[in-house]
Amino acid sequence: MPTVESDVKMRILQTAKRLFAKQGFDATSVRQICEEASVNVALISYYFGGKENVLKAMLQEFMPISRLPEFEDELQDPVIGIRRIIREVVGMRYREPELISIVQQEIALMSSRIAFLQEFTFPLWSRFRDLLAEGRKRGVFEFESLDNTLMFALGALLMHKQRDYFRFLMTEPEKSLSLEEMVTQTTEFIFHAVKYKGD
Repeated sequence: MPTVESDVKMRILQTAKRLFAKQGFDATSVRQICEEASVNVALISYYFGGKENVLKAMLQEFMPISRLPEFEDELQDPVIGIRRIIREVVGMRYREPELISIVQQEIALMSSRIAFLQEFTFPLWSRFRDLLAEGRKRGVFEFESLDNTLMFALGALLMHKQRDYFRFLMTEPEKSLSLEEMVTQTTEFIFHAVKYKGD
């Protein structure tokens, strides 16, 4: 059962996430977060130690990196492991579109917070890269450049939801895909790109 403290912390994180996504980290004040979360302005300092630590706590709470230990066994096999990471990332895109927006804003700005964004995201992307390399070594994947393949796959995983930006290029009516449909289509696309040799 959630405690009052955990409930307040979560309310602060959810409010900050919405505001950071909508107007950017720098344009969002601690006072605004607290007013919209209906909490005392001193609580961000008390619970988190400042606005940057709110962002860190948000990444820790909502990014799939926190779930890596849960599926460590699956990450020993390149095919199963990549399927799992695709599922986790696509699932996060569905659950946390605001968080994806925040991360993309920070990357575009190359903000001073890049280092700790990398701290929270690179362990997952490093595992993904290692699985691609291991799959190529075992002969189940076939591609030339590991770096380029990694970047192409990350683009497929992270950019799809930017459809609004590319709307004028779209020629088909938008169909709202379920999570399972999107996982399947993303997996098929990436596995085709790495020339997967299995079924």
